Amino acid sequence: MATETLTLGKALNNGLRRALENDPKVIIMGEDVGKLGGVFRITDGLQKDFGDQRVIDTPLAESGIIGTAVGLAIRGYRPVCEIQFDGFVYPAYDQIVSQVAKMHYRSRGKLRIPMVIRIPFGGGIGAVEHHSESPEAYFAHTAGLKVVSCANPQDAYVMIQQAITSDDPIVFLEPKRRYWEKGQVDLDAPLSEAYPLHSARVVRPGTDVTVLAYGPMVRTCLEAATAAAEDGRELEVIDLRTLSPLDLSAAYESVKRTGRAVVVHEAPSNIGLGAELAARITEECFYSLESPVLRVTGFDTPYPAARVEEEYLPDLDRVLDAVDRTFGW
Repeated sequence: MATETLTLGKALNNGLRRALENDPKVIIMGEDVGKLGGVFRITDGLQKDFGDQRVIDTPLAESGIIGTAVGLAIRGYRPVCEIQFDGFVYPAYDQIVSQVAKMHYRSRGKLRIPMVIRIPFGGGIGAVEHHSESPEAYFAHTAGLKVVSCANPQDAYVMIQQAITSDDPIVFLEPKRRYWEKGQVDLDAPLSEAYPLHSARVVRPGTDVTVLAYGPMVRTCLEAATAAAEDGRELEVIDLRTLSPLDLSAAYESVKRTGRAVVVHEAPSNIGLGAELAARITEECFYSLESPVLRVTGFDTPYPAARVEEEYLPDLDRVLDAVDRTFGW
């Protein structure tokens, strides 16, 4: 077993490398992904080893990147598109919603679009305007797209490979503030035995409150669970991992035991993933709930300037406050 300690970013790099090795139809394309290796160095060294016909530096035109990838996917390739920053995806939104998401349906199942759209998302890195966004609800709301988000290096390594081998278009959200955090990665883990891509996972068992999160907020919730344990409360933390399709089987089972649920995400609360999660949990677990499902989210404002982003992002204290409030009913 080749287990190494890697950052989340390096785990993604290794996963992309493995995908390129395993399938000559895999192509990586995006702004500065080649010679530079990406602004976060996620594709570092790949163009040198696989050539500029497979790791392609594109013009600064997100709509062009996605539109080209649609044609490649129809012709049998498996393009992996990097959107350099989350806030840059909007020029490509028309292509993603009008073409990528609908082609399989429009062709009555005759055409597949096996492509991955990698998006570094979320805040916490002190970036300037348009460089810290949480656009997941736009894509999860769009029928025909699948949306996933990794939260640790092992999942990053496996999930990016699983997404690339899928015949469906997948928006792959990478928590950019966690790129440099380290964890153990089994580089020999066979995909056939890996945890399913579209399945949630309990990452910390507990008995008192169910806490649901994904991407960058999973670590925050784990830290909150550690702090809560000092006061005698055991939080069960669930990493959703897949936002569309949602897998809530673990959440339902958990809430029926704990009677309380808190949903945490960086995106604003208004019509966000938290609202959908709260609605489904209430429908399924109504007679088990001891309090309403509460949400801890970013605020309903444009993402703020870097100097005040820590006031905007959900943190340990806000999660613990919501946990406390669930016991007030």
